[in-house]
Order: sequence, then C-alpha cells, then structure tokens
Amino acid sequence: MATKKAAAKGKDSAKPGKNGAKAGGAAKEKAGEPKRKLGLRGAAPWAARHAAKHAAEARARAAEPPLPGSARATIRTPVAAEDIKARIAELHNALQQIKGFRKNLSKGFFDVGLILKEIQAKKLYEAKGFGTFEAFLEREATELGKTQALRFVRMVGLFQKEGALELGMERVVMAMMSIEAGDGVPEARASGKIPPPPLSSSVLPLKPPGR
Repeated sequence: MATKKAAAKGKDSAKPGKNGAKAGGAAKEKAGEPKRKLGLRGAAPWAARHAAKHAAEARARAAEPPLPGSARATIRTPVAAEDIKARIAELHNALQQIKGFRKNLSKGFFDVGLILKEIQAKKLYEAKGFGTFEAFLEREATELGKTQALRFVRMVGLFQKEGALELGMERVVMAMMSIEAGDGVPEARASGKIPPPPLSSSVLPLKPPGR
C-alpha cells in the first residue's frame, strides 16, 4: 500500500499544471527570450516585407521600356487622346447649359439653338462616337426632341435673337413649320412653269378646230 501511494504522488508531481505552465512562461520572459510578434491583423511579419519587395519590383519593371511582343507593348494610347478628352468635356458643358436653359424654354430657346449650332459646327458629337448630328440628337436630345432641336438650329440662321424673343417661341416655331412646308414645293413650280389645273377645276378643254 505504501509503495502504491508513493507511485501516485510521483505521477502527480510529474504532470505540469496550469499554474506551472504560467510560471514557466513568465520565467522564459524574465530570462530575456524574445516574444513572437505578429503583423497587421495577425499577419506574419514577413508578409509586409514580401509585399514591399514585390511593389519595388513592379515599379522597376514599369520604368523600363516594354520588350517587343510583350503584353505591355501591345497597349497603345489613342491618337490625340488629350484633344478627345477636351472635346468630350466641351460637349458635356454644352449639354449642361442646354439643360439649364430648358428649365425656362420660353426665354432660353434661342440660346439652346445657339449651343446646338455650335455643337454642329465644331462636330463635337464625333467625340462620343456619333457619325451624324441627327444621330446625336436622337440619343442626347430626347427631352427636347430631334425635330424641335433641328428647328432651333435652323432658327438661329434665319432670325435675330431680339426679334425671335419678341415674337416668342410659339410664333417662331410656327414660322419654322411654314418654312418647312414651303420647302416641299414641286420642282415645276419652283422653276417658273405653270402647273396643270387640278381635276376639280372648272376650266373646260379647248374644242378642236372646225367644229
């Protein structure tokens, strides 16, 4: 019995307890052993050095001219890229001005026509990939309408601003519609020839001679 109790006491003393582990860790810290340090959010300390090394290598590769046939060599900057950016910015500003005048269109309709006329003259619509001015109006002037926008553009060349504002937008639009209707005159009438009388006319046909 005495031998069994002695053996049990020996096993208990051999097992390290929690207090014993804490005591051992504190002893190691006191002994001057370095504690393991972790990086940002628990990352290993070598991760930051690895990322910095790769960033430095990428900067060095970007500074060197690309080799022929490489992926970087196939990248091309568009011709006159700065000019395209400037034209797109000018077109954007013009559209913003039209949006402001459209809030009170009865007083700003002539200014809208001036801006649209400038867009057409400078061909700013080509900067956004539109082949024609009409295609640009169909896509960008949806609230104003393509037909009305074209009338405003033509109005600028036919009316003075003071006279157009004095008449008012409705009268000017009606005048433009009358001009458009006159553009469809037949060629015979435009050349000075007398057109044939309509079928409902009361003019009788001439009788043949001798009757």
